[in-house]
Amino acid sequence: MEYIPEPTKKISPKAITVWRISNTLSNALTFIILITLLFLKNYYNWYNWIGIFLYIIIGYVILHSLYKITIHPIYLQRTWRYEIDKNHIQLKHGFFHTYHLIVPMSRVEYVNTNQGPLLRKFGLSSITIGTVASSHTIPALTETEAKALRYKIAHLANVEKVQTDNVETNDTDE
Repeated sequence: MEYIPEPTKKISPKAITVWRISNTLSNALTFIILITLLFLKNYYNWYNWIGIFLYIIIGYVILHSLYKITIHPIYLQRTWRYEIDKNHIQLKHGFFHTYHLIVPMSRVEYVNTNQGPLLRKFGLSSITIGTVASSHTIPALTETEAKALRYKIAHLANVEKVQTDNVETNDTDE
């Protein structure tokens, strides 16, 4: 059996800022909904246990938000590693719960770059690698690095040849 070395390439440090902004927005929306429910509870004189339940949830959301906004993005960025060679794509991330995924290059069906508004603002892109069973993402790479990796994976997995063959087949069917 062939030894596969651990992945060494890191994602962009700008990912921390993107994840912090994203987590802040989603947690703020959750907090606004909970405060609205608390206001409605007081306005319509709902049962007291509903208010107690809402205060407990608000406390949990505040603690969870502090963790997701301050600590989690730092550890996630520091632990994210990937490696791409002619035979495998390796993805490894996580601090408390570590994920290490090895995708054989022969199983790659497609490769795609994604860029939402936050990633675009910081000049970052994510790569999605699709297999028959699932898809896997490498988040927060610089735009040039993401494009280069997309072409490298497509070349190594012969994705370009498969897409060309499908186009030719569709042309002859018409």
